[in-house]
Amino acid sequence: MEHRKRYSPAWVSAIALCACLSGVSPAMAKDEMPDHNPTVIADAKASDGPGVASPWSYSGKQGIGTAYEAYKNYQFSDTAVTGKVSKVWFSLAEGVVTETMYGRIHEAQIRELQIAVTGKGWTAFERTDTTSHVAYLHTDSAGRPLSPAYRLTNTDKQGRFVIIKDVFTDPDHQTLMVRVTVKALKGPVTPYVILDPSMANTSGDDEGRVDLNHLQAWQGRVALNLSASVPFKAANVGYTGTTDGIKDLATRQTLGTPHGATTVKGNIVLVGQLPTVTKTMTVDLAVGFGATTAAATTESAATLKAGYTRVLANFNGEGKAVGWEDYLASLTELKSLIPLSEDNGKLLYASALMLKTQEDHTSAGALIASLSNPWGDTVTTDVSSTGYKAVWPRDFYQVSMALAALGDRQTPVAAFRYLPTVQVKASTPGNTGATGWFMQKAHVDGTPEWVGVQLDQTAMPILLGARLERLGLIKTDELMSSYKTMLKPAADFLSHGGTVGLDWNHATITPPYSQQERWEEQEGHSPSTTAAVIAGLVAAADIATQAGDAQDAKLYGATAEDYSRKLEQRLFTTSGKVRGDDKPASYYLRISRSEDANAPGVLDDRNGRKGLRSDLMIDAGFLELVRYGVRPADDQAITQSLAVIDDQTLPENLRVRYDFHFPGSTVTVPGFRRYGNDGYGEGTEGGNYGTMSADQRGRVWPIFTGERGHYELARDALKTGGATAADIDAIRATYVKGMELFANEGLMIPEQVFDGVGSKTAHDYAIGEGTDSATPLAWSHAEYVKLLRSLLDRQVWDRNPATFDHFSSSSKVKD
Repeated sequence: MEHRKRYSPAWVSAIALCACLSGVSPAMAKDEMPDHNPTVIADAKASDGPGVASPWSYSGKQGIGTAYEAYKNYQFSDTAVTGKVSKVWFSLAEGVVTETMYGRIHEAQIRELQIAVTGKGWTAFERTDTTSHVAYLHTDSAGRPLSPAYRLTNTDKQGRFVIIKDVFTDPDHQTLMVRVTVKALKGPVTPYVILDPSMANTSGDDEGRVDLNHLQAWQGRVALNLSASVPFKAANVGYTGTTDGIKDLATRQTLGTPHGATTVKGNIVLVGQLPTVTKTMTVDLAVGFGATTAAATTESAATLKAGYTRVLANFNGEGKAVGWEDYLASLTELKSLIPLSEDNGKLLYASALMLKTQEDHTSAGALIASLSNPWGDTVTTDVSSTGYKAVWPRDFYQVSMALAALGDRQTPVAAFRYLPTVQVKASTPGNTGATGWFMQKAHVDGTPEWVGVQLDQTAMPILLGARLERLGLIKTDELMSSYKTMLKPAADFLSHGGTVGLDWNHATITPPYSQQERWEEQEGHSPSTTAAVIAGLVAAADIATQAGDAQDAKLYGATAEDYSRKLEQRLFTTSGKVRGDDKPASYYLRISRSEDANAPGVLDDRNGRKGLRSDLMIDAGFLELVRYGVRPADDQAITQSLAVIDDQTLPENLRVRYDFHFPGSTVTVPGFRRYGNDGYGEGTEGGNYGTMSADQRGRVWPIFTGERGHYELARDALKTGGATAADIDAIRATYVKGMELFANEGLMIPEQVFDGVGSKTAHDYAIGEGTDSATPLAWSHAEYVKLLRSLLDRQVWDRNPATFDHFSSSSKVKD
């Protein structure tokens, strides 16, 4: 997570041909690896047509939603208890409906759906001219959300009207439903529905037509239809920025001369005029999707016929309907975690909903990173882009483990069974090299997108399988079967490496030296990657022993020992200069390109930031050594490194820790950047990510507040008798509460929050507020859930028992 650097597929192949790393490593030749995240997907650029290109929408989502779909035999099926599988997802931002997907979870069909309001001599648009608040439509008596259905209340900044919108999907049809209530406060107003389609995940090449009952758009084999519960008074389809009617609305409070159909493909906008409102009016909108406009219209009509009350009840799972209430009721540990929260379980319930919502409904278990395109409002939609709506095995592991922590007994199993879809095999199209490793990033159907090698992403599936068997979620026979087909090839790659042969990537990987660390930006030895690899190999050794594979069990165990024995030599410097050349300190490096941590080399330029000496770029990735059980929490190298991470007097660019204070709270919340010199974020001079300028700054990630809470628990657990109730309460009061404070009004936890350094940007961020990065980030919610479960168990949920028993619970001397 760049982390997730965005590349335009139209020119990325050129990068792959000319870009190269600036340093030679023992893992790969200098000219074999281009910049860190090129994609093999080469979707054609949509034609501009007569319309102006549009960007994606603001990524700071207030809410996301989809229908709950039950499995049948761990797969989605129209014959499951939830009936016909709905494949519609939506997001909300700045008071309006933003990217709405139909088909696969990354296939956006709507860019934005909002209401414009006209009055005598004025026009106002929801997104820019109102103050928005979001709430959950369906909650329990304590205010905990029971479904991802939302109410947006948008109040005109000049007090002329209020718009209330209830947003959810029809679980029995391919439909987005929006109930719109308009209240006129200072005289009559006329509302207009503005639908900006992005058919087939691009804004160009769309076609459309309208009449007084339908607003329609299509491209290729996908179409949408918006119908309302009342006829439109007028309707228009036009090209963005020219004939879309928006300018006429803004200047003359009218659509002007309406157009009924497009003449050529392009970037289009659909507008429908609703009846004038003197006091209050409620209208239901149903946006149906299908292969044709006729099919989409059938879906819209069915939803409108069923009506708001019935569709919402079915979505929620009220009465005899099976819906979101039923999913939450299936989580055996959900209620037991409420007392560990600081908000009486509100964020906990929202997190459970968010994690399950971000699963594709065609490929069961395909868990994505976020239902958003980070900094999407700065990137035009002329090329299809998944954004974060794709599978990274690292994020995937975090989410799977969080769902298991909640007591979900099915989704983690479906996820584990999905993993072969994204593992590189001899049969992977285009592969001519090593097998066993897992793709850096893939579409939910397994199509490779980014093909860098990240060793932690190859270790985590092994850890997941071992944990699911230990929890009784999969049988030993299934684990043994997966060992032969999936986990052994992964463990072999972690042991021996190999020469990759997929798309641009022809590097020779020599573990534990990784082509990319967990932030996907640099090659080398990394504490966080090495921690996962060691734990994965120990787990693989255990599985191999169970499978009767004594030879490989011995190999995996010995390899883990070797990686552990050389860990400090490679990564713990005793002469680090992050505090200045005259103040040498001892600490773990973020990453090193040599076998000697005191001579670690210089890192590459990334995200507009010039590469620095490795000992100047620190992070808290070494805490993963404690999380997985590779090192005890009181290990001297760990505690010395913490002192450096916590040093808030470091130079601004090298500093990692920032403490936050929120209005109405007395809690001091520790926050952490990914690493010093991070450039994956908005510029300190106001620009959004993507310009690759030297002022780009990676901000604070809420994930790390949770990671630190896990470390504090691991340290407390070393006490005689383990962590006390007072210890648990202290972690809750700081780290659990901190993550809750980072969540926005819709209980979405962001990827990054504003740290107060530099410009507040055009969004006028408050300190601690989510930025235009990915919100909600599934990993953020997963970390929160796992922290609660760890506190319940009084030991770290992700800890691999065999690794801990072998390395951390003994007094072995590491040489």
